[in-house]
Order: sequence, then structure tokens, then C-alpha cells
Amino acid sequence: MPDVRMASPQGKWILLTTVLGSSMAMLDSTVVNVALPRIGEDLDANLSALQWTVNAYTLALAGLILLGGSLGDRYGRRKIFVIGVVWFAAASLLCGLAPNAGFLIAARTFQGIGGALLTPGSLALIQASFHPDDRARAVGLWSGFGGIGAAIGPFLGGWLVDGPGWRWVFLLNVPLALLCVPIALRHVPESGDGSKHGRFDVLGAALGALSLALVTYALIEARDGSLVIAVTAVAGVAAGIAFVYVEIRRPDPMMPLDIFASRQFTAVNLVTVCVYAALGGFFFLAALQLQVVSGYSALQAGTALLPTTVLMLLFSARSGALADKIGPRIPLTVGPLVSAAGLLLMLRVGPDASYVADVLPAVFVFGLGLVTLVAPLTATVLASVNVARAGLASGINNAAARAAGLIAVAALPLLAGMSEEAYRSPDAFDSAFGRAMLWCAGTLVVGSAIAFATVRTLPPDCRKPECLHHGSITSPPLEGVRSRSRLAGEGKGEGEG
Repeated sequence: MPDVRMASPQGKWILLTTVLGSSMAMLDSTVVNVALPRIGEDLDANLSALQWTVNAYTLALAGLILLGGSLGDRYGRRKIFVIGVVWFAAASLLCGLAPNAGFLIAARTFQGIGGALLTPGSLALIQASFHPDDRARAVGLWSGFGGIGAAIGPFLGGWLVDGPGWRWVFLLNVPLALLCVPIALRHVPESGDGSKHGRFDVLGAALGALSLALVTYALIEARDGSLVIAVTAVAGVAAGIAFVYVEIRRPDPMMPLDIFASRQFTAVNLVTVCVYAALGGFFFLAALQLQVVSGYSALQAGTALLPTTVLMLLFSARSGALADKIGPRIPLTVGPLVSAAGLLLMLRVGPDASYVADVLPAVFVFGLGLVTLVAPLTATVLASVNVARAGLASGINNAAARAAGLIAVAALPLLAGMSEEAYRSPDAFDSAFGRAMLWCAGTLVVGSAIAFATVRTLPPDCRKPECLHHGSITSPPLEGVRSRSRLAGEGKGEGEG
């Protein structure tokens, strides 16, 4: 049984290294959007290149995060976590030294692989190391510090872009890794799943990532309208079908499809896709809108979006407690509608927009909607399956959210009619941004309708700290991921509740 106490020196070191590791990935996912206009200017990159700068990272992370959790279970969580931190830092160094857009995109892909290795291990190390009596407090502190990191991320990114330059958005990860790795090797005990049986679903992971990559490429490059793009889109759909076929046939799949027999789990994941598609599209375009159209500096643009994360950090626990009392259906119905109203208010953010009169009301209302829905969303996912499958359910939900954001960043500029050079023209970008916000708001309304029609009213009853105290706006909180093969055996026959 894990026996590290929170008050011990070792306990504090474990908490520090896991916070440092998760903060690297969380900071990177929140600060890059602020740097996009300057990256495009310095590297002479068009809008497609900026989309790939975001999506190359998300693609690798979403496609491999379930496999990363399994690797930690099999070969040791500390070992895979440390490898992930070193990998992430090395890729960050390459990003910071990138001479052109193509090199940066390739480095971002490698960075996503590192993120897939370290992200599941961060929380899993806490759950595997601390005494059960101290585990909830440790996870709560980890979540709280992570939320603070997410809150300061856009501000820090803006300061770096306006000061030392956008390359330091990536180079900052190197000293963090140099601090994190020695602490992990010295103070964090190794842990893993003793059963360690079954084979890795490498084919399933490859097909899933390939499907996402091909569909993303087709959406980003669809402006060409060539036969090659059409063939790529068809191939992406075919790879997705092949992924489903493989997962059905394998005895130890990466994503056991029988988990979707829970109607509640399926419904909440559909809501997740709608919510995080809107989130991904909004945060990709909002930082550009504020800088390109409204004339904000990178620091001002990053700070402008800060209230959203602060609201989540301060009030998610109360939202989760309320959902425990009234059930998830109302929060998951009302929350997306409130956030949609916030996105409609963003239509007022144009040239020379006033922060107090135009930006703040939109960001505040948008954040209130997220506060209402994020904690109940995570809690309902974990409550909708057998407890033995909580890690798997959370991993699938996290991957679904990241994939939704990936597709949104690829598709929104196409749906809004943005040209490759739109972000260089304030008038053209402003017009397309308005259309994009309507698409995002509509997606949230669809999510609300799905929740109202399908989510059951039974309370989720999830008071886990990772459900209630979380400031990230890029993905749902991630429950500790445990062995896929073991869970596939233990979780048969879970209820739908």
C-alpha cells in the first residue's frame, strides 16, 4: 500500500515534481495561441501553418494519451513520466530554435508525444505514492496549483512574446524540466501495475492517430479543392472505420468499445465533444482577433482571457457540489447555453474594442458557463461506468475533448471563410471571426440539447478533487489511468448510471 504522507519532505517533493511536469504541458497548451500572430510574422507563415502549429501538438497528444497511460502501468509510472518530461523539453528546445514553420510543426508533433507520456503519469504518481488518508489532499493541491498555472499561462505567454520573444514560450520548458527530472528520480517511488499482462494496442493507436491526422489535413487544406484532398478525407474516414473494427476484434484494445454500452457515458462524451470543440475554436481565434483586429499587444490579449480560468479555479468546487445535489442534467444543459451567450457577446469585439465594455462582459459570461458545466461533466463521466474503469473512462473523455478541439481548429477557418492570409487583414479577419463565433455558439447549443435529452438526472456523486478543483480550459481533468487490459476484464457489466 502507498505510504508517503503529505506532511513529509518526500511528500512535498513528489507534489512539486508532479506539479512541475503537468504545468509544462498545461502552460504550453495555453500560451501558444497568444504567440501565433508573432510566429506568423517572424516565420512568414500563412493561416494553415498557424493551424498546424496548434494541431500538430494536439494530434499527437490526443492520439497517444491512452497508450501513454498504459506504458506507465507496464514499465513504471515514474520511468515513463521522466522520459516524457525529457522528451517534452527536448522537443520544446527544437520549437524554440525553429528556423521555419515546417520545422516548428514537426517539433510540435514530437512535443505532443512527450505530452502523451508525461500527462497521464503526473496524477497517477500522486495516486500511487500517497497514503490513502492523504491522497485527496495531495490531488486537491495538485489540481489547485495546476489551475494557477493555467491561469497565469496566457499572461506569461503574452509577457514573453512582447519581451524576450515568442521562442521563449517554448524555451521556458527546458529549465522546468532540468528542475523536475532530478527531483523525480531522487524522491518519487516507482510504481506500476503488477499484473502487466496483455499486449499493447499499437495498431489501434496508430489507426486512431492516422484517422485524426488525415481528416485534420483534409480540413486545413480543403481550400485547394483538389482531388488529393478529397482522397485524404476518404482515407481518414476509412482509417477511423478500421480503428473501430480493430478495437472490436482485439482481446485487449486500447479503447474497449463496450464501455459505450453505458448510455450516460456515451451522452456525456457527446456533450464533451461539443463543448471542447467550441472551446478549442474560440481560444485559437480569440487571441488572433484581439491582436489583429482590436490592436491589443500579446500581453494584453493574454491578460484579457484570464477571467475565464480564474472563475473556473475559484468556483468549480461549488458548481460540483451543486451538481451533486440537483444532478448533472441541469448544469450540463444550462452551462453550454450561458457559454454560448458569452460567445455571442464576442461579436461586439472589433476594432478598438474596449476591454471593460466589450471584452470583459463576453469573457465573464463565457467563464460562468464553463464554471457551471466542467466539474459536473467530469463527475458524470466517472460516475457513468464501473469504478474499476474510472481511469479508462477519464482517459477516453480527455482524448475526445482534445480531438474535438483539434477538429475545430482545423474546420472553423474553413467554415468561416477565412483565407490563408486573413489574419494579415484586420477587416477580413474580423468578418470571418464573427461567423466563427456563431458556429461555436451553435455547437454549444447542440451540446446543451444533447444533455437535456439524454443525460439522466441521477446525481454524479463525485467529490474527487480532480473533479472539483481544476483550472484547465483545454481538456477535462484526467483521472489516474490504470492498466487497460486489467480494466477490460474487471469492468465488464457496468451499469449505465
